[in-house]
Amino acid sequence: MRIGAHVDSTDPLAEAAARSADTVQFFLSDPQGWKAPKLREDAERLRAAEVDLYVHAPYVINVATLNNRIRIPSRKLLLGHATAAAAIGARGLIVHGGHVNAGDDLAVGFDNWRKTFAYAADSGGFGVPVLIENTAGGDNACARRLDALARLWDAIGDHEVGFCLDTCHAYAGGEELLGLVDRVKAITGRIDLVHANNSKGAFNSGQDRHDNLDGGTIDPELVVAVIRAAGAPVVVETPGGVAGQAADIDFLRQQLGTERSAA
Repeated sequence: MRIGAHVDSTDPLAEAAARSADTVQFFLSDPQGWKAPKLREDAERLRAAEVDLYVHAPYVINVATLNNRIRIPSRKLLLGHATAAAAIGARGLIVHGGHVNAGDDLAVGFDNWRKTFAYAADSGGFGVPVLIENTAGGDNACARRLDALARLWDAIGDHEVGFCLDTCHAYAGGEELLGLVDRVKAITGRIDLVHANNSKGAFNSGQDRHDNLDGGTIDPELVVAVIRAAGAPVVVETPGGVAGQAADIDFLRQQLGTERSAA
């Protein structure tokens, strides 16, 4: 099982080595900004690395919204990040499910996701798997509750789309972790990546506040059970820098009975 962490983007491979990580996730630009990613000078080195790479899209992206001033730039930025992720050999581009504003029809948000994939297809496709991530908060979110996720997949499931399951987001979003993998796979048919995070917030709090695996409000054994059931690569997005994340990675390897992958 490939286990790693979300790291600083300056030198992801060095960050991976510091954590003994099999995989790393990082941003290609400011996660709170709208600037398109630039071509990385270390692209060839990243493509040749034995470490698996994942890119997280900026948080500002929201292709579901009915607000044209956000939705249209979001589509463009998502495609730009997919192109940049493909250029470094990333195995996936993670993007939050997004939301509509209060009073707006959530069904339009799901259709806006469908139009996003159609927009990308008209431009030659994303070029890298797009993994939609469940989110923790919002009553108008496209991927917080499983009933909404089912409606989203009805709209986009025929496209080349994957799913990233975040344990903190699910728990804080009000979804029980016990049996969650089966319930998700009944909708999506797949889980491509697990974000293994404990939660500072309580169950159904709607708070997106990650904690280390041995802290927070989630029984760590439940996080391990989700990972074991999902059978997918794992990324911890936990605090504490190198030491904190390395400890979380070691904890997971011990609990899962795995060693660091050779490649």
